[in-house]
Amino acid sequence: MMERAGKKNSQNLNFSLWRQDNHPVGLSDFKMLHQKLDYIHNNPAEAGIVEKPEDYLYSSARDYYGNPG
Repeated sequence: MMERAGKKNSQNLNFSLWRQDNHPVGLSDFKMLHQKLDYIHNNPAEAGIVEKPEDYLYSSARDYYGNPG
């Protein structure tokens, strides 16, 4: 899979592990900032790794709930 992706990209010789494109999203207000932060925090729970976002050891969501991060 990485070899196939690398051959599609002229910037690589053999393999590609990371995507080369970048589509940044400007965070224009606090509402959008909180929306993106909630999305990031909820990813481990949505993936079934933990029950609640603050339970994921490596998440900054822990800091918002007063737990050590």
